[in-house]
Formats: sequence, structure tokens, C-alpha cells
Amino acid sequence: MSFASLGLSEEIVRAVTERGYTEPTPIQAQAIPVILKGGDLMGGAQTGTGKTAGFTLPLLQRLMEKPVSGKHFIRALVLTPTRELAAQVEESVRLYGKHLPLKSMMMFGGVNINPQIKQLHGRVDILVATPGRLLDHLQQKTVDLSHVEILVLDEADRMLDMGFIRDIKKILAVLPKQRQNLLFSATFSDEIKLLADGLLTNPALIEVARRNQANELIEQRVYPVDRERKRELLTHLIKEHNWFQVLVFTRTKHGANRLAEQLDKDGIPAMAIHGNKSQAARTRALAEFKTGKLQVLVATDIAARGIDISELPHVVNFELPNVPEDYVHRIGRTGRAGSEGEASSLVCIDEKKLLNDIERLIKREIPVVNVPGFDVDPRIKAEPILNGSNRGGGQRQGQGRGGQPRTGGGQGRSAPRPGAAKPAGGAGRGAAPSGAQHRSGGRGR
Repeated sequence: MSFASLGLSEEIVRAVTERGYTEPTPIQAQAIPVILKGGDLMGGAQTGTGKTAGFTLPLLQRLMEKPVSGKHFIRALVLTPTRELAAQVEESVRLYGKHLPLKSMMMFGGVNINPQIKQLHGRVDILVATPGRLLDHLQQKTVDLSHVEILVLDEADRMLDMGFIRDIKKILAVLPKQRQNLLFSATFSDEIKLLADGLLTNPALIEVARRNQANELIEQRVYPVDRERKRELLTHLIKEHNWFQVLVFTRTKHGANRLAEQLDKDGIPAMAIHGNKSQAARTRALAEFKTGKLQVLVATDIAARGIDISELPHVVNFELPNVPEDYVHRIGRTGRAGSEGEASSLVCIDEKKLLNDIERLIKREIPVVNVPGFDVDPRIKAEPILNGSNRGGGQRQGQGRGGQPRTGGGQGRSAPRPGAAKPAGGAGRGAAPSGAQHRSGGRGR
């Protein structure tokens, strides 16, 4: 099957071909014809399935089929939960629409609003935005959404999990009643189904890959270790196996900072990214990581959203996530585009229950590797995982990020890469801003 056979124009197919993609992924093959017909869609796809191109390609086609004359308005709105995902989706729009006269714009918080206001004075056909900053513009009356024809909610489960539901409802209230709605989510929780019921009209349902299924190309390992020797073991593994481009997850921002500093002292170039870092610092860290100049990138779950690197070889869980689904999303950043990847978890006695929950979710036991010289001390007793602790954990189990009770549905995913047949996945080879919005920061502004 080719992209042309799905009904896409010669200009769009040419742009896709120039990116090196020849065959659509399953979600693209299913979603593109549905979207081209103008119907609503509820799509679920595992990370790395090419979901971003699955809606950007037909979105571009739909807008080109109904050209407008005279004054230009925003005709398509894509809402994403985080800054870096907004940047990545907008990059996909530009790359796949490079031979079309359409103009796109990304909008997120954490940067000066005035350049965005200036850009809105020009032509913007497609707006990719995070909810908080878009609401800022709506309140200042600097954006007009009265002519939106297509709405895309990308990673809807993550938006609910981050507390954006009220913002989304305020945005929906100002959109035209007659429009095409596309909702994409990693999981279909009750909250997502409730949102979909109020948003979508007779939607087509597309779901590829079993829910919470880990990529079979990813080799998963558990390294038992005492909580106080995790950093020592991580340094040993990186040096012993000569690992490069290692994405390491911690639970807390402070933990990410501290680990990056310690790795640097051990002679391993490392930087941390999280919501407290400036946009410029996040952009620089991700750019250096992508080029290989930076050996290790230490990230919190939300800050790592949108890190999309072709053939990322290593993901390390320095601390296991409190939410089992987050494990699947974390390790899903490796083993993409048909390439193999390694996911290593450093597990101390405090995290045994978290590990059991993860294995129950993925329906398999993760192989255990004991490293000589790092034998676990049987005298050490398990301690509760306290909020902010960097010894073996971050938050208490059952709490959300920042120690707040979790609300909303399942966890989201990073923006996808192409599948094995080099299909059009999310873009993001460039240095997209890497950061995330946090509700504690005023909708991430």
C-alpha cells in the first residue's frame, strides 16, 4: 500500500517521500481514509506507530480541498499537552506541507507571548497549541477560533492526567459547532470515553496494538541494587558497556539535577531536563543529546514528553515510576522504527511492589541481571517511597506528580516515530524544545 493510494495529493506524497517514507503504518492506513471523508475519529495507538502523520497528512489534504479566498482564518486547531509535543507536531505539519501554501504556528507557554501575538496578525491556517497558553490568548482576545474546521486532541489521556479538562472545555465552547473532531489517546479510560461522548459524533474507532503492550523489540532487564548504590551502578553500566544516548528517568526534578551532576563528576557528560529548566536550557540539552555530544539525558516523566530520537538505544529507569503504565511509555522511546533497544531498570528493595505492578501490567516477568560487586545487602529493609526523596524514590505510591492525588485517565505517550516499513511517523529529528507544562506553574505558561 502506498500513500498515494490512500487519496493524498501529489504534493503531500512528494513531501512524505522526501522524508524517506514509503509505506503507511497500520494506524495511518486506517485513519487517513476516515479523516479524508470528514468523519469524527477516536484513535488509540501505542508509541512509535506513526500517529502524528496519521492526522497531519489528511488534515493538510482536507484544508487544500477547500481553499479559501479573501481574509485568512485559523482553520485547524491541534491541542497537545506539552510544549515539546506542540513543537514536534507543528514541525510535522511544516515538513509534510512544504509544497502547499498553508501556514502553521506553534503556541505554548514558558516564552514571551508578544511574538506569538505578532505572528497571529499574519496568516495562520493551522495552529498547534497547549491549552494554557491558548487560553491566555483567548482571554486577551488575540486569537480568533471562530472559523476552525478541524479540531485534534492529541494525547487526550495525558491532557486529562495533567488537569487540563477545564481548559479544554473553555476552548471547545468558543469553537464553531460544525467541525470535524479527531481524538487520539494512548488509553481509553472512563474519563476519555466521557470526553469523547461529549465531543465526537458517530466516530470511527481505530485502535492498533494491544493496550499497554510493550514493544517486543525492546530488551528489558532489571538490575537489583541497594538504594544508595544506584548512581554507582549506573556509572558502572554506562562505562562498562560504553552506552551512548542514554535516556535516564527519575521521579523528581531535584533527583534529575542531582543525578546529572553526579554523572558529570564521574566523567559522563550529562544534563537534566524538567519543568524548572528554562526553555533555552531544555532546547540546548535535547539538541546536544540528539547529536551525541551529550551522553546522558536525565529527565522526569512529563519533561521527557516528545523526546523523539531515531533509534534511541538505551532507556534507564533510575527509579521505577509509581504508575505502571508510565513504564510502558518510558521504554517505548527505544526500539522504534523497527530497531532494537534496551530498557534497564535499577530496582532497590523499596520498589519491589512497583516492579510487581509493572510485570502484572505487561503480563511478563522481566529478566533479572545481577552485576558482580553490586550484590544486594539482605539486611537493608524496605522504606516507604516519600515525596521528594532521592534515596529510592520520589512520591508515595498512589500519588501523582508533585505529590498530588492522581486524577484523570491513563498515561499518555511520546510523539510517535515511524514503523518498520519507514512510514511517516512524527517528525522531530530537529531540536524541538523539550520541556513540559506543569499545573503548578499556571497551566505551564
